[in-house]
Amino acid sequence: MSKVSIEEIVVANQVLKDVASRTPLQKNEILSARYGCNIYLKREDLQIVRSFKLRGAYNFIRSLTEEERAKGVVCASAGNHAQGVAYSCHALGIEGKIFMPSTTPGQKVSQVKRFGGENVSVVLTGDTFDDSYTAAMEYCTAEEKVFVHPFDDHRTIAGQGTVAVEIMNDVQVPIDYMFCAIGGGGLAAGVGSYLKGISPNTKLIGVEPAGAAGMKASLNKGEVTRLDTIDPFVDGAAVKQVGNLTMDICMDVLDGISVIPEGKVCTTILQLYNESAIVAEPAGALSVAALDFYKDEIKGKNIVCIISGGNNDIERMQEIKERSLIYEGLKHYFIVTFPQRAGALRKFMAEVLGEQDDIARFEYTKRTNRDEGPVLVGIELKCKEDYAPLVKRMKENGFPYMEINNDPLLFNLLI
Repeated sequence: MSKVSIEEIVVANQVLKDVASRTPLQKNEILSARYGCNIYLKREDLQIVRSFKLRGAYNFIRSLTEEERAKGVVCASAGNHAQGVAYSCHALGIEGKIFMPSTTPGQKVSQVKRFGGENVSVVLTGDTFDDSYTAAMEYCTAEEKVFVHPFDDHRTIAGQGTVAVEIMNDVQVPIDYMFCAIGGGGLAAGVGSYLKGISPNTKLIGVEPAGAAGMKASLNKGEVTRLDTIDPFVDGAAVKQVGNLTMDICMDVLDGISVIPEGKVCTTILQLYNESAIVAEPAGALSVAALDFYKDEIKGKNIVCIISGGNNDIERMQEIKERSLIYEGLKHYFIVTFPQRAGALRKFMAEVLGEQDDIARFEYTKRTNRDEGPVLVGIELKCKEDYAPLVKRMKENGFPYMEINNDPLLFNLLI
C-alpha cells in the first residue's frame, strides 16, 4: 500500500494553488505523428522556478511550526530543489542555507540566488548531490536546523504528486502510459500515489539515466542500493542513493523502469528545442527520450510525458551536441598513424574521407619516430551508415587506426 495518501496530495494541491503555476498539458503533434499515438506533454519546465521541485519544497516548508521556521531551513540539491527551497524561503520570510555540488551548472546557482534573495545563502561543495547532502546533514545536526529533503519525505512527495492532480484534471482521454523521470524518486512516488488511486489501469514508467540508475538497481535487489559511482551529466537525476520511502512507494506504483543512455538524452534535448521550441534540461528530457524504447507498446495509445524541468545552461549546448552526435554514430574519434612524408594528409583527404565526411578535429599527438606519427582525428558523418566504408578505406590505404569513442579512459584524456 502506498505510504502517501491521495488525501495528502489533495491537501498539498490546496496549499500550492496560489503559489505554484498550474502548468499546461499540451498535445505535441510532432511526437504524436512520429510514434503513431497521442502524446501529451506536462510542461513543468514552465513552472515558476522552471521545474516541479517548487511543489514539494513549498509544501514541506509550509508545514513547519513557527519555532522550526524561526531556526531556518537547510537543503542539498543539484539545482532544481534548491530553487524551489529558495523561492519558498523568500515567499515565507524564512532563512535558508543551500548546499549544492560544485559541478552544478552556473545558471542554476544564479537562479537559486535570484529566487532566494537575502533569505538564502549558497554553499558549493563536493562533486555530486550525495557529497552536498552529507555536508548539509552535518551542518543541520550541528546547528539544529530543519532539513528539507528533496525526495524522501511525505510532505515533499505529496507536493510532487500535485503534478498528477493537474494532469488528471486536464486530460480529456484515458491515459494508457505515463512517463516520468526518476532521480531520488520523489516525483515518481508522488505521481504514482495519486495516479494509481485515480486511474489504476494507466501504466507508470519511471525513466533513469544510464549513469545513475539507482532506482532500477534498488528494485532489482529489493532494497535501497547505493551506487559506487555515477555520471553527473543528467544533474537533475544523478543520485547515488534513492530514498527508502520513495523506493517502497515506487515498488508499488511503477509498471516499469527505462534506463536511457546520456547520449540519447542529448539527442532528445536537441529535438525538443529544434522541433517544438521546448528548452528541456537533461532530466527534463528523460521522459520523452524513453519513447523510442516503447514505440511498439505505445502505438495508437494515449501517452503523457512529464517534462520535469527546463533549467538548461546554454553553455552546455556544445557538450550536448557532441554527446548526441557520438551516440547517434555520427561523430567518431580515431588515433590514426600517419606516415611522416609529404602528401600523406592529401592522400587521407582524397582516398579515405567520403564526399560528405567532415574533419572536426585534427592534431598531431606526438612524433615517435621519423617514419610515422599518431594523429588525433575527429570525423563527423552525415549518416551512420558511412562509418563502415570510412574504416574500410583507412585499412585499404595503409592508415592504421584506433577508435577511442568506446574507450572511456582515452576519450576523457584526449577529448
